[in-house]
Amino acid sequence: MSQNIVRMIDHTLLKADATKEEIVKLLEEAKEHLFASVCVNPTWVNTAAKMLADTPEVKVCTVIGFPLGATTPETKAFETMNAIENGANEIDMVINVAALKDMQDDLVERDIAAVVEAAKGKALVKVIIETCLLTKEEKIRACEISVKAGADYVKTSTGFSTGGATVEDIRLMRQTVGPEIGVKASGGVRSREDALAMVEAGATRIGASSGVSISKGELSLSNY
Repeated sequence: MSQNIVRMIDHTLLKADATKEEIVKLLEEAKEHLFASVCVNPTWVNTAAKMLADTPEVKVCTVIGFPLGATTPETKAFETMNAIENGANEIDMVINVAALKDMQDDLVERDIAAVVEAAKGKALVKVIIETCLLTKEEKIRACEISVKAGADYVKTSTGFSTGGATVEDIRLMRQTVGPEIGVKASGGVRSREDALAMVEAGATRIGASSGVSISKGELSLSNY
């Protein structure tokens, strides 16, 4: 598998019962394979930052408002600032899905913008729109609002809802945001073929717990 694809992978462990031993293994794998980042829950950001201090190629990514997106903009902004203080370089935030469905686009934009402002000049912001819960029209609106609010990426999924990334969604998201904004496929990317299909459709980052398997061209049984 090409090194370029490996460098697109956010090596991920977000399950609630992840132990320190499992997190350390994830970080060691990321150092070995030089993935784009590790994606861990906020409680592990400081651990990750310390372990990766000698491997600046691998960024520290964390999740905000995860996995439901139902906290307030102020809460998400605080989470973001705290994560950056602890060493996060990348922020994957979940939108307020209900607000999007209720046509409260101003609230959705304010929610995203609060995180963008908190991270400005310090961390990339990826906006998780949770595609499996949205109609095509809602996916388009979510992407358009994310761009308007200043996000660096749009991302398909938390990996903890009813479905993950699809080629069709990646293609739609890329078409909507244009060439300048990143698109991250996450949830259910378990093989080299999956990853390559997502990249072919327009993804520039892959979120997966199976980064090692993907890098080796093997199939992982993980759902994230």
